[in-house]
Amino acid sequence: MDARSKRAPHVVIEVDDVLRVTGWSRRAEQVFGATEADVLGRDLGEVVPLVAGSWSGLLVADNETPQVLAVARGERALQFEAWWQLSGDAEATGATIHGHDVSERVAAHRRAALAEKMLGVIIENLETAVWALDRDGVYLFQDGKGMRAAGLRSQQFVGLSIFEAFGDHPGHGRVRRALAGEACLGEEVEVLGVPWRNWYIPVADAGPGEAALVAVSLDMTEARGREAELQAKLDLIEKQQEVIRELSTPIIEVWDGIITVPILGLVDSVRTAEIMDSLLQAVGRLRVRFAILDLTGVEVVDTGTASHLIAMIRAIGLLGAEGVVTGIHPMIAQTMVSLGVDLSYVTVHGRLRDALQHCIARLGEQKRRA
Repeated sequence: MDARSKRAPHVVIEVDDVLRVTGWSRRAEQVFGATEADVLGRDLGEVVPLVAGSWSGLLVADNETPQVLAVARGERALQFEAWWQLSGDAEATGATIHGHDVSERVAAHRRAALAEKMLGVIIENLETAVWALDRDGVYLFQDGKGMRAAGLRSQQFVGLSIFEAFGDHPGHGRVRRALAGEACLGEEVEVLGVPWRNWYIPVADAGPGEAALVAVSLDMTEARGREAELQAKLDLIEKQQEVIRELSTPIIEVWDGIITVPILGLVDSVRTAEIMDSLLQAVGRLRVRFAILDLTGVEVVDTGTASHLIAMIRAIGLLGAEGVVTGIHPMIAQTMVSLGVDLSYVTVHGRLRDALQHCIARLGEQKRRA
């Protein structure tokens, strides 16, 4: 190998007629990690092992068109772009191989191809529109299943300014800010009668004719429909819960001026507050004189609930009615005693029948005094 080939900026390898290495440039040392002394006289397939095929099958004719070959290097393959010329006569033919390490270029190409494929999958399958503008707001790219579903053609506005294509649209201010470098993530706007959620991503240092803004627009029509359906279901559930609350704690007018509230099941602070609200409204609306709280169906209350029950009776008194309690379970009685609740001003009966007789008798006395 002459001095010029040895100093060449690319890989130069010389082999004899049986493919033993006879020349090895400095660049070959750098690319393949072996010195000239290490490789001279060794088989080319051993020094530069191909992942697929063999050098003997390649070096049968000149090849002036660069060909990318995968060379085994440990756990990874080095991408070697090579071309070669044969030398010598018909009986003894050697070859000179030239080439570059293009591993980074091949990897970048594969990443770009993958990105392009991913973009194609998104465009074809999701309800989106993907578009790009130059720094003057002119469309460079515009496509997507969502765009076509809105009645637009692929690349319909390419070459047109977004500000001209959509006239005096209120969303233009956000687009201008995005072109100036301010990202916008998740803005919702209506265009051509379709609700969109937009993501605007500025591209730094965009030159003339280059993309200064990349955007993704998601068609929200289906999502809005699901939201409306979900809200309708939530409204229905709320109405059902309201009916259940009313059925679980009915307010019964058992006599003229007397109502009773039979309370069943688990009673916590939240439910007690709901009962109080319904009861006080009924007392005011029906202008009752007595309200009987029947606790026969309640076995356990917490300390907070017991306090709420006492507060309920006091609130009934403020409305000009008398609260009467009946059917207190022994465990509830213990809770109230442990709280030190003063029940001396509260009328308490063991059975609903007794409480009703008490209230009717009191009504009779009030009428006679009147």
